Amino acid sequence: MQSERPHAGQAPPTVQSPCIRQEFSFRPVPASVVTKLLRKQKMKYQSGPDQIPAMLLKISAPAIANPVATLINESLATGYIPKLWKTARVVPIHKSGDSTLVSNYCPISLLPVLSKVLEKCIYTQLRDYYQYWNYLTPDQSGFRPNHSTTTALLKVCNDIQAGTLTWFQSYVSDRSQYVSISGSSSLPLPVTCGVPQGSILGPLLFTIFINDLPNVCKASTVHMYADDTVIYTSKPNLPQLEAMLQEQFTEVEKWIKHNKLFLNTDKTVTMLFGTAPKLHKLQNPHLCVETKSNGTLTTVTSLKYLGMWLDTNLSFGPHIEKLASKLYPKLGALYRNKSCLSPAVRKQIVQQMLMPAINYGDVVYAAAPQTHLQKLTTLYSSFCRFALQCNYMTHDCDMLKELNWPSLESKRTLHLSSLVFKSISGKLPPYLNRLLPPAAPSSYNHRSRTSTLRAIPQYKKTVARSSFSYRAPQLWNNLPDTIKSSPSLKSLKSSLLTYLNTECTCKHVT
Repeated sequence: MQSERPHAGQAPPTVQSPCIRQEFSFRPVPASVVTKLLRKQKMKYQSGPDQIPAMLLKISAPAIANPVATLINESLATGYIPKLWKTARVVPIHKSGDSTLVSNYCPISLLPVLSKVLEKCIYTQLRDYYQYWNYLTPDQSGFRPNHSTTTALLKVCNDIQAGTLTWFQSYVSDRSQYVSISGSSSLPLPVTCGVPQGSILGPLLFTIFINDLPNVCKASTVHMYADDTVIYTSKPNLPQLEAMLQEQFTEVEKWIKHNKLFLNTDKTVTMLFGTAPKLHKLQNPHLCVETKSNGTLTTVTSLKYLGMWLDTNLSFGPHIEKLASKLYPKLGALYRNKSCLSPAVRKQIVQQMLMPAINYGDVVYAAAPQTHLQKLTTLYSSFCRFALQCNYMTHDCDMLKELNWPSLESKRTLHLSSLVFKSISGKLPPYLNRLLPPAAPSSYNHRSRTSTLRAIPQYKKTVARSSFSYRAPQLWNNLPDTIKSSPSLKSLKSSLLTYLNTECTCKHVT
């Protein structure tokens, strides 16, 4: 008998995901699904221990789909996974530095391609089950549709059955791996703990395993992106803040011990956020949070979180400085090789190798002071000069016009507006949708126009007006109605770029 759905208004299971019951059980995998998965294999994927290349499986998909589907369904029915499918070939890749040091190598775990096809089938069923019954905590952003590191950063910064179990038991048990380098292979060794590296299911299973962590910290806010976890709260003074964090951290340590996990205290730090004047008033802006081993967590003034450097004032100065210090040397190396690069290649290099670093998280650091943002504008100008090979007398707007590129400010406007559009379309995480509620109807706005407007919080403090929940609706509401009512995200981006280029005025033109 099928259980009732937990929430009214939820969409019923689709034809592709039939009748999901409250007690999880596997559904047979049809050959058509296997065919699609095999055809999606990327040619560049290296073979695992079975030495069957992805290219062969992709080409022969129509012929082998039925027997592969039979293997998969037999695995689901018996709860058994072939041992070879649980063996990983580990290839060490040199990162940088001394090549004789093991620590300078990154281990790449390669599993048999067919094992990944099996895992993708299970992943889809397990993900649909947890999403349909709303079992996953909303405070987890890792490996979920419509979630990303950027949405997690925005959230944190803005808030400153038996057979089935047998299969999973087989999945995590009796795994092994061996190292392969330069044609030589080591003896296989058992993998007794941790997430199966290189697997499809591993990240999702880990997400489920730590799903109840936020329930431990009832007096603070927890947000997770996979295993990157932040706990934050606010108090009127430092002693109260320390006492609260100590209480919450002690509960987290108990949870970790109970779940047989390990906390790396060397990578666990505390950080005190506040305005510069308030932090300056503190004689010792340091948080004392002790561990169960009588150690004290290190207090830092800047922290790299999900690829972005956060500082105590959320000025994003350190992040921008580190961006510049990383990208300028790369640009210098490109200049030294400019003679062998065509104009089209130079432009492509800037767009695909340099700009992603600046574009990443720009909706987060867009609140930075103009003095910091100007450093990125100068860096962007250098990119344009390299692409066009023009002199320093050429003005920025002329270069952007020649390249048909938007300014960085226009890019940030485009990305922030796109997020609001996704929120209205229901394609953002709930924790961000709650920050962008519809504006209340007023006598000054028609109902049709109000439906696209977002409520702007009534913040009095300047620091609060730098938050996503204030900046995003303010920017969106000021856009023309024709843009806000765009039928699709693609249409919005196109019309918004045209509008921004039209509105752009250059001060050097008299």
